[in-house]
Amino acid sequence: MICLQEQNETRIRARSAVPGNKTERGDAGAAHGAPDRRFALWRLSRPCRTGPLTRRHGFTLIELIITVTVMSILTLGIVPLMKLSIKRQKEDQLRAALRQMRTAIDEFHRDTVLACPTPVPGYVDPRSKVQISDCTIFGVDNPDHYPPDLETLVNGVNVIPRPIPGVIGPQVSTRKKIYLRAIPINPMTGGKDWEFRSCYDAPDSPSWGGENVFDVKFPPDKDDQMKSLNGEKYSDW
Repeated sequence: MICLQEQNETRIRARSAVPGNKTERGDAGAAHGAPDRRFALWRLSRPCRTGPLTRRHGFTLIELIITVTVMSILTLGIVPLMKLSIKRQKEDQLRAALRQMRTAIDEFHRDTVLACPTPVPGYVDPRSKVQISDCTIFGVDNPDHYPPDLETLVNGVNVIPRPIPGVIGPQVSTRKKIYLRAIPINPMTGGKDWEFRSCYDAPDSPSWGGENVFDVKFPPDKDDQMKSLNGEKYSDW
């Protein structure tokens, strides 16, 4: 609208600037007709400017509705995927924690073979380079010499190098071996609430006998509250 008004005003000024046309300015205005005509032609050749009334600011209502709808659809699809990814990471951490504790228990038991009086001499695993020298940590109800608790694995026990065949000499305990840096946190519960099983407990025993720590697993009483992604019980891992 503003552009059309400017062009109309310019055309009127151009016609009034033609020699011989009489305007209300009189003869004095005709003397300056040529410059006015050139200015009018320049105005007509100039690109039309866009006035404030033709500018668009922000979004229309339809655009806002479409934007909100698209964002809602994306949110509904991303949130479940994020929850699924977080749960999968926690399950990976749970498997790693169980593997770490079970590996420490097995390594501890390897180092007890032939270390303390045992009912039947066992086979020395080549991976075992030392043997436990402190036999006082084993009670009479733990003749198989599994760790009495997880704290023993964290605090460490006194060990000596395994005797070399053909070499006879006193073995003095000069060092302590630590089998577990720290008791892992249960990523599903946020605590150290692990369930223990001794080597004398039945696999489906509801309670721990307390003689030793033969295995570590997820608390069975939490299975009803949490389900794994593959449908298995965490206590069966």
